[in-house]
Amino acid sequence: MDGKELLPGTLEMLILKTLSRGPNHGYGIAQHIRGVSDDALKIGEGSLYPALQRILVNGWVAAEWGVSETNRKVRIYKLTPAGKKRLADERRTFDSMILAIAKVMEA
Repeated sequence: MDGKELLPGTLEMLILKTLSRGPNHGYGIAQHIRGVSDDALKIGEGSLYPALQRILVNGWVAAEWGVSETNRKVRIYKLTPAGKKRLADERRTFDSMILAIAKVMEA
């Protein structure tokens, strides 16, 4: 499943959750999501970077230039206090949606 197949807003939530572990660059974020999901969620650049830009514009992350593990210039993203609040809000909404979907599926 790639980023385009996720429910609206889910990709942003996954990015914020990943950044709650600590600062990271785009490729590192995508690799973390892919690894934790056992390769079920493969986020392509065409989905990841527009989502990161939306999150940055909304003030949920801050970004600065840094150097990756492979000595490449990368943009490092860090969760802001507003991003922590947004993640908590998104998690509550997501949990409610999952519960509602489960009720329908069990009926």
